[in-house]
Amino acid sequence: MPSPPLAEDRRSQLLDLVRARGFASLPELAGELAVSESTVRRDLEHLEEVGAAKRTHGGAFYTGGSPEFPHFKDRQEAEWDKKRSIAQVAAGLIEDGDTLLLDGGSTTYEVGRLLAGRPLQVVTNSMPVANLFASSADSDLVFVGGNVHPRTGVTMGPYTTRMLAELNVRRAVISVAAINEQGYYNSNVLQVETQRAMIQMADEVIVVADSTKFGHRSLAHVGSLDEIDRLVVDEQISSSWQEQLRDSGVELLVAPSLGEAKAAGKP
Repeated sequence: MPSPPLAEDRRSQLLDLVRARGFASLPELAGELAVSESTVRRDLEHLEEVGAAKRTHGGAFYTGGSPEFPHFKDRQEAEWDKKRSIAQVAAGLIEDGDTLLLDGGSTTYEVGRLLAGRPLQVVTNSMPVANLFASSADSDLVFVGGNVHPRTGVTMGPYTTRMLAELNVRRAVISVAAINEQGYYNSNVLQVETQRAMIQMADEVIVVADSTKFGHRSLAHVGSLDEIDRLVVDEQISSSWQEQLRDSGVELLVAPSLGEAKAAGKP
């Protein structure tokens, strides 16, 4: 027998809350919906059965599609094929058992989707990325707290930076908004401070960026070209930029188009 409309509406509201926050506790869900915690538990059980949420001690994680953060969604739709091809190459650089940091970019999210389910220790400041690994029995997840950017679901600022300073990872995969001769840029000053901390905590830094990012600058400077180890880009990068990156000491990996990858028998 289908659930009464009131229950359906309540579950929809509950799912919206968990989706927006990535993780929500039982007390806060009960308070927001003005119902008992036992009612929330029953609703979460239903959402877990349909694959939309994962119950855990004291609350629930969102495990459905990526949260509808406006800026994140808009960026995912732009240059989609390039991002997917870059993500496939970047994911191939990660080994089982790695300690890995993933930041909150849309290309980085695609890397995470390809890595979900593998035995990894994942550190992230991104709610969408954290959702990919939160319910995996094979991955250990560390979510870095701080001030949440409402359009992206990414934490940043002094609390985030302080927590990152206490961690170390073998590899970090980060995204940028622009690249020019002076180096890498992003559009949010607090995000840039966080990314600088990420670079410091990683033994190896991998930047994922599509070819449209080259030849531009953005609000804040992340670092010089030679401060990272590897850069993965799509095949539309110019030959002059390829030469400049290699001259700076960066290992450049050019991802083939998705059509070429399929023709070569790659997933």
